[in-house]
Amino acid sequence: MHTDGSGLHVVLTGAPGCGKGTQARILKERAHICHLSTGEMLRAEAQKDTPLGRDLKAALDRGEFATDEMIIEMVSNRIDLDDCQNGFILDGFPRTLPQAQALEKILVQKGIKLDRVIEIQVPDEIIMERILGRYSCMQCGQGYHDKFLKPKVYGVCDVCGGTTFARRRDDNRATVQNRLVNYRMLTYPTIPYFEKEGLLSCVDGTGTIESTAAKIALVLGLAQKR
Repeated sequence: MHTDGSGLHVVLTGAPGCGKGTQARILKERAHICHLSTGEMLRAEAQKDTPLGRDLKAALDRGEFATDEMIIEMVSNRIDLDDCQNGFILDGFPRTLPQAQALEKILVQKGIKLDRVIEIQVPDEIIMERILGRYSCMQCGQGYHDKFLKPKVYGVCDVCGGTTFARRRDDNRATVQNRLVNYRMLTYPTIPYFEKEGLLSCVDGTGTIESTAAKIALVLGLAQKR
């Protein structure tokens, strides 16, 4: 087990709204490794004037998803950059079984060993409550929640003092239900795959952000690090 972040390679998985992004950011600070969010990477890549960037932009402009091939090429290129030499956290990838199998192949080619796949487990009804309550400051993007994370002063952003807030259009019951169905169909098959590889650890994500972070640190042997 790791006592520091050196060469730590982790996949964070779980249903939409389980807290992957939040936990990845905490783990990044704790283990001093790179946080690779496929959503952010796709947006950045689509702005580049490269063959892959142009293909991605065209697909996204048509309202289509990026293909497995595009995402795998993007992740493979990103892992090669200097800031990933100490390790990385993959957040939102692999999203399908073919992506999981492709990830294993590219890591073998690069001589990288995946240390752990951590599934953050949260029941659907809690996910629904979390997602439907989310909103953010329109000025600086700081995220809030109706129940779990309210601004200190009602109607005023803690970070920039902004007074306009918005919810994501797709944060509605029907869309969230649809995303959960897609997750079960497409992403969930990666869970038994990683379990068979002996890489899977499951963490209960229903508690506070801090308690979930502590459980993840424990799984990775980082519990002593502050």
